[in-house]
Amino acid sequence: MGLINDFFAILLSTSRDILPIAGIIIFFQLVIIRRPFKKANDLLIGVIYIILGMSFFLLGLEKALFPLGSLMAEQLTSPQFINHSGNSPTDVVWQDYLWVYIFAACIGFATTLAEPALIAVGIKAEQNSGGSIKALYLRLAVSVGVAFGISLGAYRIVTGIDLHLFIITGYVIVMIQTLISPKLIIGLAYDSGGVTTSTVTVPLVTALGIGLATAIPGRNPLLDGFGLIAFASLFPIMSVLGYAQIAEWINRRVNQINKR
Repeated sequence: MGLINDFFAILLSTSRDILPIAGIIIFFQLVIIRRPFKKANDLLIGVIYIILGMSFFLLGLEKALFPLGSLMAEQLTSPQFINHSGNSPTDVVWQDYLWVYIFAACIGFATTLAEPALIAVGIKAEQNSGGSIKALYLRLAVSVGVAFGISLGAYRIVTGIDLHLFIITGYVIVMIQTLISPKLIIGLAYDSGGVTTSTVTVPLVTALGIGLATAIPGRNPLLDGFGLIAFASLFPIMSVLGYAQIAEWINRRVNQINKR
């Protein structure tokens, strides 16, 4: 009964969230555009599917993904698992948490590669570029960026270094990359940073960050537990811009060889 009650509570909340969006669309369609909806029955069924799907998804986050991320962080930082090399149990030595960084990188790569929003963007990019941008390569570049970013974010939580130092440095690098990258890829690279913060990646990454900050001595879950999503958004921009720069350099080299 508890699970059913939780589902209906989430269903009610989701319906309240969806209704304003539906209201805006209906207003513009009927009042501003002044045209009836085509296939209104299909649209209504689609809205019902959205509400039910989001409700099941949010229930799954609450019951599975959030606890799973916290559990993994707790297990990987437990004294029984790590070989503590500090002088006291409260000393935090960043080298002791190597498996945390590896797990963060792996989970970041895997969840991003499976991200539905990224798959959709990759397909559209390949179609609109006439095949010059490969969807798979774009997804791999973004996934590598997220993997590195979340791993670095986990390192930040372990060491307690201020978040703004990483973010400011990262955006300085992005601005430099933007100046020297092909114009074709710049907008796509920035959009790639946004699509990583979607349905699959965010729940596990957020739970991992809060779990780490809770398990590591001296860290505050509110101050240190959040911020991993910023890494997941920033570093894919770097990796996609870097992918474009490397691809352009390779093409130039090939053209030079062919001319000889």
